[in-house]
Amino acid sequence: MKKILIYISVATVAFTAMSSQTFAGNEDRAGQSGAHELLINPWAKNSGWGVAGLANVRGVESFGLNPACAAYSKGTDISFSHTDWLKGSDIKINAFGISQKVGESGALGLTLMSMSFGEIQRLTESNPDGGNGTYSPQFLNIGLTYAKEFSNSIKGGITTHIVSESINDVKAQGIAIDAGIQYTTGNNADHDNVRFGIALRNVGTPMKYQGEGLSYRNDNANQNINVLQEQRTENFELPALVSIGAAYDIKAGTDSRITPSVAFTSNSFIRDQIGLGVEYGFKNSFAIRAAYTIDKKDKNAIIDEDITALKGFSGGLTYEVPLGKSGKRFGVDYSYRATKTFDGTHSIGAHIAL
Repeated sequence: MKKILIYISVATVAFTAMSSQTFAGNEDRAGQSGAHELLINPWAKNSGWGVAGLANVRGVESFGLNPACAAYSKGTDISFSHTDWLKGSDIKINAFGISQKVGESGALGLTLMSMSFGEIQRLTESNPDGGNGTYSPQFLNIGLTYAKEFSNSIKGGITTHIVSESINDVKAQGIAIDAGIQYTTGNNADHDNVRFGIALRNVGTPMKYQGEGLSYRNDNANQNINVLQEQRTENFELPALVSIGAAYDIKAGTDSRITPSVAFTSNSFIRDQIGLGVEYGFKNSFAIRAAYTIDKKDKNAIIDEDITALKGFSGGLTYEVPLGKSGKRFGVDYSYRATKTFDGTHSIGAHIAL
C-alpha cells in the first residue's frame, strides 16, 4: 500500500509540474490552436459534470476524459449520444461508443464522434451573395482505447484519436493521444469510496489544411502564363491539457449516496479551469448531478472578458433499469450546459451494459 501511495504521489507531482510549466493556461494564446472539438464532451451522462467529473466516469463515456476508467467495463458496454451544441447555432454532435472486456483485467474500446454544421451558402468572388449551392463542413473523431486494471486500486489507459476536419475541397487530419490513471481506495467495491484521476489529453502532431480549395489559377495573357498555384497554410497545434480530479462517495441511508467531486484542468492555450460538482444517486437506478465551472482568470492578461463558450452551471440526470436478473442494464441520460451566448447546450443519450 505504501508503494502504491508513493507511485501516485510521484505521478501527481510530475503532472502538476508539467501543467505549471508546459501546459499552464495562457489565455493570450487563445485562438492559436485548432481541433477544439477534442475539448468537447459529447456524452450525455457525464457532460452534466462539466469539467468536475474526471474521477467519476465509467466505461465508454470515459474515453474522452480519462481512458483509465474504461477498465471498469465488466462485459460489453454500448453508448449513444446526440448533442444540440449551442442551441440555435444549428451545430449537431453525434457520438457512438462500444467497449469490451478483454481477459481478466483489460478492456478495448472504440468511439466515433461527428459534428455537422448544417448547410452553408457557397460564396465566391463572382457571386458574393450566394447562388452557387451549399456545402457542409464535417468534423470526425475516431478513438481507439485500451485500459487495464493493474490492481484493485490502480487502473491505467490510453486512447489514440484520429482527427479529421473537412469541407468538399479542403481538409486537415491529425493524431492525438490521451493517457490516464485512476486510483481508488480500498480493496473491494464496498470500500472504493474515494477516487483520484489524472489525465493528459490531446498530445499529438500539428495539423494543417490542404486541398484543391486552397489553389488558384494564375492567368496572365501578356506573359502567356497559366499556372495552378497553391496557397500555403500555417500548421496549428492541438489543444493539449492536463486534468487532476477527486471524488468521494458518501452513504446517505441504505439506498442513497451523495458524491462531491472536484477537478482542475490546466489548458495549454486557454485559461485553466476549476470544476466543482455533486451527484445524488438512489439504488444505482437514478442519479441527478449539478456542477459549476470556474475560469481561472489572469489579472495581468490582455483579455479580461469570457473567452469560452461554456460558462458556469451544468447539470444532468440518469435513469437505469435492469434487464432481467443477469446484471444487464439499460439507461437514458440527459445533460444541460449553460453558455455565454445562444440557448445552452443540450445532450440526450442512452447506454446499455451487457
